[in-house]
Amino acid sequence: MKRNYKIFLLGLLLAVASCSFTTKEFDADSDKDEVLIELISFVLSRGHYDPKDINDEFSEKVYHDFLSDLDPRKRYFLQEDLDSFDIYKDKIDDQIQNHKIDFFSVTYDKFQQRLAEAETYYPEILAQPFDFSSQEEINTNYDDMAYASSKEELKERWKTQLKFATLANFYDLKQEQKAKAENEEDFQPKSDEELEKEAREMTKTALDESFDINDDLGRKDWFSVYLNAIVEEFDPHTFYFAPRDKERFDIQMSGSLEGIGARLQKKMDNIKVLEIISGGPAWRGEELEVGDLIQKVKQEDEKEPVSIVGMRIDDAVDLIKGPKGTKVTLTVKKVDGTVEDITIVRDVVEIEETYAKSTMVKKNDHNYGLINLPRFYFDMEDSSRRTAASDIKDEIIELKKQNMDGLVLDLRNNGGGSLATVIDIAGLFIEEGPVVQVKSGNGEREILKDEDDEILWDGPLVILVNELSASASEILAAAMQDYKRAVIIGSKQTYGKGTVQNVVDLNRWMRNSDLGDMGALKVTTQKFYRINGGSTQLEGVKSDVVVPDRYSYIDIGERDMENPLPWDKIEPADYTVWEGYKDFDKALESSKKRMAESKQLQLIDESAKWISEQRKKDIYPLAYEAYSKEISENEEQAKKFDSITEYKTDLSFLSLPKEEKMFTQDSTLQKKRERWHESLSKDVYVEEAVNVLNDLRMSSMKKSDWANIKN
Repeated sequence: MKRNYKIFLLGLLLAVASCSFTTKEFDADSDKDEVLIELISFVLSRGHYDPKDINDEFSEKVYHDFLSDLDPRKRYFLQEDLDSFDIYKDKIDDQIQNHKIDFFSVTYDKFQQRLAEAETYYPEILAQPFDFSSQEEINTNYDDMAYASSKEELKERWKTQLKFATLANFYDLKQEQKAKAENEEDFQPKSDEELEKEAREMTKTALDESFDINDDLGRKDWFSVYLNAIVEEFDPHTFYFAPRDKERFDIQMSGSLEGIGARLQKKMDNIKVLEIISGGPAWRGEELEVGDLIQKVKQEDEKEPVSIVGMRIDDAVDLIKGPKGTKVTLTVKKVDGTVEDITIVRDVVEIEETYAKSTMVKKNDHNYGLINLPRFYFDMEDSSRRTAASDIKDEIIELKKQNMDGLVLDLRNNGGGSLATVIDIAGLFIEEGPVVQVKSGNGEREILKDEDDEILWDGPLVILVNELSASASEILAAAMQDYKRAVIIGSKQTYGKGTVQNVVDLNRWMRNSDLGDMGALKVTTQKFYRINGGSTQLEGVKSDVVVPDRYSYIDIGERDMENPLPWDKIEPADYTVWEGYKDFDKALESSKKRMAESKQLQLIDESAKWISEQRKKDIYPLAYEAYSKEISENEEQAKKFDSITEYKTDLSFLSLPKEEKMFTQDSTLQKKRERWHESLSKDVYVEEAVNVLNDLRMSSMKKSDWANIKN
């Protein structure tokens, strides 16, 4: 596919380039945190699509949001602390403008004090048995809860919350024991006293690990929380990336990294191997295993290894990962207790679940392709590497080799990604024409077009979406809907994110500074609009065929976020509706009729309503009998919905030949695909997508034929 250079450059700019701001000098010798405040407020004032007035109202919002971020359950701060903070409630705006951080310093110091005190509360509370016969309750609506007036009241709050956590553990242990008693003849049951003690130990272990993670967090980590309490007042998607967070964002966007190919987890003082990434260096070496504890790390140019026992996990990961082709030696305590040195040559590790995958769906005598796209990925450091667009193109080519009669593109749960890839993917399905409109804060509008008249797939197309399909997913779905190129099946509306973010490297102003890496700011710089002129902001994309799902009655969209930008519309672009379908509207009517009559979807809708009601509940009993009764009633109600997961379609799913060849070397990938196919075989939405493809009838002459005649 011919790449439109202008589109590619703009897409890349929107994702990774720096904004064009007026040159500004920053004092490189100032306190780093104060410089960050100055730098970020400067970028926001010059680059945000809709800059906010930083005033007393702004200050009060930051005040409340930051304190909520620090203490969401209100179990650290006392009311007297809030009284002492109160003088800053309308002063944060002044501090931002004067590049001061007094409010953060005061709250951070007090928070550290309260954390240290709380670290003594829970072991003391959990040393004593709980009485699960007393008729108490817990209210988990922490937003409306007042702060504790004294340490005694705070300890009681901790006791109530710990009792609730322990009660849940106690219930689970009782259920496990009951199951074992039914299945094991020689089973010796434990007493309630023993189970209650074990439940408290489980609660304590969880809190030990939580406080261990807190102990690893430094002032700079909490300062990042404060910075984001400020920048998120502009809109939900403006975000400060500390250096480590920026690195994670890059990996998420590209789906790859350079390292050994293992996911690690800190368990107390140990770094534990949680997963070996299929296809990576560790996987190929077959020595490192899940459950191994990494004790030391030695680089190839160093004589002595470095112990990572007790080290922050981020610092340990820094030592273990490294450039492609370099060697690292890990001293590992194996699951059986033996200690080994394992040398691994680092390489590029591709995170397989990030990438597009496809399957052939068999129904009667027809073949239908299904491509799942988790996100619109691209490599921000190397534009020549694989992208969502190049992978989708390859998958379609392979599916066409297997005589595909129709295509389902699954964008459910796809949160977005690169705008450039959207243009390229849209171009696979239409002749040249506009795909999306972009408007800057100064009112300038640009129409981004596919300028390649080649069509890779001109057959029936269905796009699956849900409430978590956002941003780039909405651009593609909206364009295909406006062209009438695809039938959109899914939730009532998609997520509703109609804004474009630009990642600004804050180090561009600090090149002669010794302050270290300043991180980056993801800032909303533009809004995008459909080619029909409407915005997807807040409203999302409304499906042609609406089907209920578990998110139907849960507040998870852009409209439910704090500080979203408003909906609006602009002039439509000039485009021509696709004329390749003969019975488009008839196919929609048939689908809607099937959906209305579907017992499975009626049950899913009823389940979604019940789940929504359960989520609204915030009062729970702390007596075992009452707690157990509530769970039994819920389980009885839930049984009504068991048949949702037992549903089975008449569809069969096959991996493509190129993937089957990979299975001979990668049994893990094969198992993943088998689980995916099993899930798809129970998916009523996929079933309906295939039914719609079956209903769609193409005109006697396809677009490719028209193009030949024109020439």
